[in-house]
Amino acid sequence: MKIAQVTPLYEAVPPRLYGGTERVVAHLTDALVELGHDVTLFASADAETRARLIPVRDQAIRLDPAPLKSDMAAHMTLLAEVLDRADDFDVIHFHTDIIQFPFFRDLADKTITTLHGRLDLKDLPEVYERWSEFGLVSISDDQRRPLPDANWKATVHHGMPGDLYRFSPKSQGYLAFLGRISPEKRPDRAIEIATRLGKPLKIAAKVDAADKAYWETVIKPMIDANPLIEFIGEIGDHQKSAFLGGAEALLFPIDWPEPFGLVMIEAMACGTPVVAFRCGSTPEIIEHGATGFLVDTLDQAVVAAGQAHLLDREAIRARFDLRFSATAMARRYLDVYGDLLARRPYAAHVLDGVRSTPRVANEDRIFAAPGSVPAEPFATSAISLRGA
Repeated sequence: MKIAQVTPLYEAVPPRLYGGTERVVAHLTDALVELGHDVTLFASADAETRARLIPVRDQAIRLDPAPLKSDMAAHMTLLAEVLDRADDFDVIHFHTDIIQFPFFRDLADKTITTLHGRLDLKDLPEVYERWSEFGLVSISDDQRRPLPDANWKATVHHGMPGDLYRFSPKSQGYLAFLGRISPEKRPDRAIEIATRLGKPLKIAAKVDAADKAYWETVIKPMIDANPLIEFIGEIGDHQKSAFLGGAEALLFPIDWPEPFGLVMIEAMACGTPVVAFRCGSTPEIIEHGATGFLVDTLDQAVVAAGQAHLLDREAIRARFDLRFSATAMARRYLDVYGDLLARRPYAAHVLDGVRSTPRVANEDRIFAAPGSVPAEPFATSAISLRGA
């Protein structure tokens, strides 16, 4: 199958440091190539990929030192390059949110768009109603809640190569927070959890310009006043195995409808359990009592983090391999591409690696693990979190 992958230009593919969408596109693209497909990646020139690269900017936008730059102009050039080559592909897979809709309306039946961000924004419903011919993929079932009537084709959870992160059979006794310093990520909760347990907390996170005031006035004073807390700053992929693998637990104390949360499966790949607040995608990703704990209050989070060392790290890694490998993600997307091809006029044949039987129109395509959301959030046979 000839597949185009179209990524945002904000980060390199994969990102040098922080960045979720472009990292997922990198893993998906390489996995599709390994499965024998002809893949073209439209990205900035600093991308590292096994696919054919069409560079549309000299480097990714965020780390470009140029003081004046236009992300809109860069993405307009990106879409023009894809449009010029559209006839070369069986499927064009966009990861660029909604910007492509007006330009590709006549080609909507050969496109699929994965939405990577939150969807509870005021102006979005009108967009998805106006351009309803574009098929959409969610990265969690929960992500769909604000737009239940959009043209959803599937939910496909993210995946990563199994050899990217090193399994750690034993922790070094600290708790970890990895991601971004922002109010919705709630690093303040992570600090309080660690403090109440008397455990060291290592924070590896970037501080965006938009969150600088929050960092300076809320989080930095909490770190400076607490000898248990170590701020490392932003780290890259090559540092994550040691950082996550050494942790007794990853704290994921979010306070917003997280569409996926890549760091959760990064921790699982290292065998590290995750303590996550029940919000957004977390009940779909974390198997309570197996790969981590789902909590609703700070008291529950303290108890869960204190008992995370009782979970089987080898079993956590095994669940990652089963549910969140890059190959598993790629095969699920091939299923989506197959549906797209089968519904196209005169699509009598199906290419290698794709199902030959079309699915019924509007059939649900959801890949959440059965039983991943327990009915009783703290009822596990071996571990009890009650009493907090």
